[in-house]
Amino acid sequence: MPYWLAKKCTVQESGWIKRFDPRFWTVNFPRPMMASVVTTAADAPSTGSGQGLRVDGVFYRTNDLAGLIWEAEDRHDHPLLAYETARDFRGCRLRFQWKSSGIMPLDAVHGPTLTIEGRDAAGVPRAWYVRLWNYAEGTPEDAEIVLDFDALAGGFVLPDEADPVWAGDIDRLFLSLVPPGYATSEAPLPAAQEAWVELTGITCDGPGSVLAIGDVMIPEHGIRIASGYDDSYHLTPARLLRNALQLGYRGAINHYVGMSHYFRLEALYGGYNVSLAGGALSEPCKAWHRDFAARAKALGFGLILSLSYELFNAHCWNDWKQRAENGDPALTGWTPPSTLLSPAHSGAMGYLQAVARAFVAIARDAGLAVRFQVGEPWWWVMPDGRICLYDDAARAAFGGSPVSIANVKAPMSAPQKALLDQAGALLAASTAALCAAAKAEAPGAETLLLVYLPSVLDAQAPEVSRANVPLGWARPAFDVLQLEDYDWVTGGNRAATARGVAEATARLGYPSDEQHYFSGFVLNSADVGQWAEIDAAAQAACARGAAEVFVWALPQAIRDGFVHFDEKEASVQAFDDVLFPLALGREASVAPAFSTAIVTMASGHEQRNADWSDARLRFDAGPGLRSEADIATLIGFFRARRGAARGFRFRDPFDHSSAGMTGAPAATDQAIGTGDGATTRFSLVKRYGAGADAQLRPITRPVAGSVAVAVDGAIVTGWTLDGGVVAFDTPPAAGAAISAGYLFDVPVRFAEDRIEVNRATFLAGEAASVPLIEIRED
Repeated sequence: MPYWLAKKCTVQESGWIKRFDPRFWTVNFPRPMMASVVTTAADAPSTGSGQGLRVDGVFYRTNDLAGLIWEAEDRHDHPLLAYETARDFRGCRLRFQWKSSGIMPLDAVHGPTLTIEGRDAAGVPRAWYVRLWNYAEGTPEDAEIVLDFDALAGGFVLPDEADPVWAGDIDRLFLSLVPPGYATSEAPLPAAQEAWVELTGITCDGPGSVLAIGDVMIPEHGIRIASGYDDSYHLTPARLLRNALQLGYRGAINHYVGMSHYFRLEALYGGYNVSLAGGALSEPCKAWHRDFAARAKALGFGLILSLSYELFNAHCWNDWKQRAENGDPALTGWTPPSTLLSPAHSGAMGYLQAVARAFVAIARDAGLAVRFQVGEPWWWVMPDGRICLYDDAARAAFGGSPVSIANVKAPMSAPQKALLDQAGALLAASTAALCAAAKAEAPGAETLLLVYLPSVLDAQAPEVSRANVPLGWARPAFDVLQLEDYDWVTGGNRAATARGVAEATARLGYPSDEQHYFSGFVLNSADVGQWAEIDAAAQAACARGAAEVFVWALPQAIRDGFVHFDEKEASVQAFDDVLFPLALGREASVAPAFSTAIVTMASGHEQRNADWSDARLRFDAGPGLRSEADIATLIGFFRARRGAARGFRFRDPFDHSSAGMTGAPAATDQAIGTGDGATTRFSLVKRYGAGADAQLRPITRPVAGSVAVAVDGAIVTGWTLDGGVVAFDTPPAAGAAISAGYLFDVPVRFAEDRIEVNRATFLAGEAASVPLIEIRED
């Protein structure tokens, strides 16, 4: 199950688009206002094309400002699907019909203004402010606008204040939208101001109007994709779904509706709290999700709508929040933080149920099969072990004075365990009520439960599962159990994944064909190496029979260039894990080789550059051939490897042990790392030389049964061998010295697709040549 991290589109398929294609505009805005952008055209749902867009917004403050943005550099599409960077806008003429409501009109002082950011002809960074009204024909809310980038000027009054635009080096266009009564000072508006803008008939002509765009179509594969509104609210659904489709994803998209962009707000004491006044969802959110659902349906995707108990902390009612015993609210590690809603609070749960019904209705009305996920519901546990069971509503539900649990990692008394059981029952009841609300809106809806294993099955807090994996969730409470464990996956802790899945399966009783698995995610772009573990975890989930396997998530896959593709088992495999006949190899000759570029200067001095950090070995197994029986063994082995096509193991007669070259291995032979309290995987290496000049050789083919591991000099168990990697069940302590001893083989292949042995010359004593060459696996 291979993957690729693409950097850019090179030899892959490409096409073209017109500059200012509606699919590729974005929006941006400050909290608490909200906005979204969708494409509009009769054929848009089926093709993703069209010549119009619509922005929906809601303003709460006098200084709220939304931007409709076109960027010269595509930062939001997968590298294989991005449009070319083209900063020269000369030779372009943009034309569209403008309609608006609820914003400052075109002719107002703070009316829609196009900010052009770039550099002037001398390369000096600057911006121009182009008043759209100066280029409009029509009324302030319904006009045709024509922008010729070869004859464009900033300034409020033209020609008196004209500031000619140099369009040869532009970074982005930012079209500002503000509410009536806009002011630069912050003050609440008398009421929330809903607004919309439509740009229709968008055309761009001229010699600079065409852009190349990546148009790769990855073959359909068996992996699903997850996404989230909080990461994608600023993009058009057409753009997002284009990426999903062309990267080979099919079937269901697991869509997390988020915790920070879907809600309506009401003003309260200088702030804004979530509200059901006027409905559960903001107009921008509804517009975006209606378009998303319609397009998903048209493209053959299904949707799993995911709603969690998480909510943006700044907009959450204080009495809805889970709290620790001292009153501290449950806050996540995001910046700014989110909080967790109390399953005991009727207002909080009633709000979630209304939100669930609103999203379910969108999927139903789009003609989709309704699939509703309750995402990661739990009682929050603080980093110091305090569990948040003590908000006023929870205290009342637990009898008024629930027993203290200062640290869930400490041994538990019977009353403390009983409290956790009560908390679990309350959590299960709340999720059942949430699913019932979804089914009331869409009878027959499928319900799914997503459980994050590292938090709810913490080995250091075994009793917390009473509260956070309640038996009330056992089959058939939900139709599907979904499991996620990205901390274990990205940390390489495959043993923890296996134990966690087994424990969740045993506790809740859902068979593999009623389970989904989520593999991911890479939080920071600097950690792209984690995709290897994510793809491997997805492969493992497929192998154990999970009904559907998802990669979390599309925004990160786009950012990092992740490409997954299935490769059917070929007739020729890359490597056969078999050993070259030992007797034939014992007399082999060996030749380690480096690659060094040497340049001799006119003065006779040399400059040397080492191209390889490690030697590549060559062997000749010919000297080991002693009889016609040996030749028969060799030919049989050679044919089974299809000549040079398949690799195999070879035991180097001169160097095959961690102890010196051929000694008996011990667990303290080779240092392989230092514990940090989190890392579980340590690669086997062998050192040649000492100190800073030592050469490190990766060991990828240790001999089974020969490996011994020590931590701080003491032999330990509780680890498994994954190729050339020692994988601990639990991370070694910070500062612990990790070492290992082992025997090892060298991965090699036949150097040629032919071997030649002449019977007459062989019997006469002439040595045959059987060249082998090392395969790089590190």
